[in-house]
Amino acid sequence: MNKLMLSAAIALTMGFASQGFAAGPIDGTIYGKANISAVNAENGADDTWKLNSNASRLGVKGKTEIADGLYAIYKAEFEMFVDDGSKDRSKSKCSAVIDQTGTPTGDQVCITDSNTNTFSQRNIMAGIKGSFGTVWAGKHDSPTKLAQNKIDLFNDLEGDIKNTFEGENRVSNIVAYTSPKINGFSTTVAMIPGEGADVDGDGQDDTGLTDGISYSLSYSMDNLYIAVAGDQDVNSQDLLRIIAQYKMDALKLGVMYQQNEDNLGTKDESGFFVSAAYKLDKKTTLKAQYGSIEDDVDGDEEETMSLGADYKLAKGTKLYVFYTDNTDSSVGEADKEDTAFGLGMEHKF
Repeated sequence: MNKLMLSAAIALTMGFASQGFAAGPIDGTIYGKANISAVNAENGADDTWKLNSNASRLGVKGKTEIADGLYAIYKAEFEMFVDDGSKDRSKSKCSAVIDQTGTPTGDQVCITDSNTNTFSQRNIMAGIKGSFGTVWAGKHDSPTKLAQNKIDLFNDLEGDIKNTFEGENRVSNIVAYTSPKINGFSTTVAMIPGEGADVDGDGQDDTGLTDGISYSLSYSMDNLYIAVAGDQDVNSQDLLRIIAQYKMDALKLGVMYQQNEDNLGTKDESGFFVSAAYKLDKKTTLKAQYGSIEDDVDGDEEETMSLGADYKLAKGTKLYVFYTDNTDSSVGEADKEDTAFGLGMEHKF
């Protein structure tokens, strides 16, 4: 019965989509992408081929005019797991073993519960937009993450910047304001109430409206993009980013400097990230990026390097190939190196 109702809902939604949401109470569009890759991943002695879903997604977004020049906006986006139907393949619940006298034996028994969820929440928000800007709220990528402006050329793959750098957060309970773009400048400020959780990691419950703050200030004009962004008490981190991107004919360059520290004084990192994309022709783009960040507290260092190429089949469809090397270096320990070679396809709709 539930499957029948779900099928009917999807059919009804697609019916609206085929009409383009041109008028009426529903003004929006369905969008998404399917991104799959076959990847050979090597980690020490482990050498495994796997199929990855790479944050494939399905969403609906739009706006409805509720007064002259005033709009209600919305977005609901979900990740689709097109490989094995689940982001977390399984979850284990463990409990202590107790003998007949009620005394713990020191052993545990664990039961694995398979997770077969096909969808997972990504960015979901609603808000009001007018000449004053946009006020919005929900669960969403933080302003700091959004300020990256796609300098990460291997996003959602093994070379994703989130595997090396802090700050790539999708945050719950965001209440934010985004200004209109004026002379190339725009800003977003987001407040993140803790709702009783320990947002800053100091061992105390946080109950205020501004327990966490994320912000960005950007300038965009012609082929130049510059941004300053930061977090305070977001994912237990205080963070500052400076980002720049510049396009020269067929070449696009990106650079980021980041400094972050946690609230317990156990992490104090600084590092940089650079990327370059070069269009050989209308269909082929060569890509490369490198990032490094070092912890001043313990001397640990993380590096990421990726090389790849995209081949455009159509407006929203491409084939790609990539190689990634992620290395973690800890003082007094052998380096941990993960490498990946992959072939994939992405189709946006």
